[in-house]
Amino acid sequence: MEKTKLPTFKGKPLIEIPTSIPQIGYAEGDFGKAFLQEYRGRVKSDYNGHSTLDVLSYSDNVVKGSNPFAVVLANQVLKQEGLRVASQADLEKALRMQAMNLSGTYEDTGLVFRSDDNPNGYLARDLMKQILSRNKKQKLPVMIPLTQLELRVDRNSNHELAFNLGEDAQIVYAPILNKSGNFNSEDIDEKTGLPKKTEGGNRTLYITNSGLSRLYLNRNLCLGSGIDDLAGSNDGGRVVVVSDAEGIAPKK
Repeated sequence: MEKTKLPTFKGKPLIEIPTSIPQIGYAEGDFGKAFLQEYRGRVKSDYNGHSTLDVLSYSDNVVKGSNPFAVVLANQVLKQEGLRVASQADLEKALRMQAMNLSGTYEDTGLVFRSDDNPNGYLARDLMKQILSRNKKQKLPVMIPLTQLELRVDRNSNHELAFNLGEDAQIVYAPILNKSGNFNSEDIDEKTGLPKKTEGGNRTLYITNSGLSRLYLNRNLCLGSGIDDLAGSNDGGRVVVVSDAEGIAPKK
């Protein structure tokens, strides 16, 4: 007996549909242009055109360049529109869901604090005071997402800039950042974006032993936590933007 082909079934959703869908992507296109215009205006008006911040450019339809100082300021600009820069956890989720191809670029996502010594001793000691004021028993090392920081002018700093912990800043105790080695994407802690273990895999975690360094996803999708140059930037850097609601666009 020949089977009758049924039309496509059209029913009603049997799950609660979220009112907003998180989105992630580069600062690109018209959005990227408008963002960069606002960012540069803030660099000029609030930071006297500081060279450490004046590292973002626009070419090939995307904003290029990145260092922790610039990303913190970028986050302050994006917050005006209900947006933020991506955390390490966001990037790992994007990789897992194949939402973005991050190969060939690098993204700054946090600071790693191991001690109040060099490298970046002045900034390390400054952050240490802030951390201890909130938790005198804080264990080290810790990772602080760039989304949890604010920027301030500080003439005593080598960069004439320093970081303030946000009011509700997440200070993540991360002993894994003292263990260099290889890991797999399946070994990632979804909450932090950091590896749970370094016991073999096709990705590498790079570390250092002291002071303050930057946390970033590199061109080969390895995780760096040992670079002490907080101001360095090149056109391989990208600002990755996260939205917790649809339809948000930058003000003109």
